[in-house]
Amino acid sequence: MRIWDIPPEKLCGKHLLGEHRELHAIWEILTRGKKGYSHHPETLRWKGKLKCLYLIHEKLIGEMEKRGYKHSSPLKIELATGAETQTEYVTPIAEQIRILKNKKCGCKV
Repeated sequence: MRIWDIPPEKLCGKHLLGEHRELHAIWEILTRGKKGYSHHPETLRWKGKLKCLYLIHEKLIGEMEKRGYKHSSPLKIELATGAETQTEYVTPIAEQIRILKNKKCGCKV
């Protein structure tokens, strides 16, 4: 479970789509009280930051559409409450870049 703190345009297709799926999972946990992964550090760092998560989703959608992917799973904007920015990290950004570079997957980091 991971939301990269890397701009979507730098992610390869696999990581772009994977982040979109995981973002929806975290959104469901936090907005609907789902139990799975509710205590995961990646989920916990988004508590009180649904507005930020919503804005990230919008950026992901923009990049997906630029690449020709169709999107049909909008988030409810009225649930996008709390902070607009993320200040907590499970993995520091420099380490996230290192992880993606080592994957040799096409991410432009």
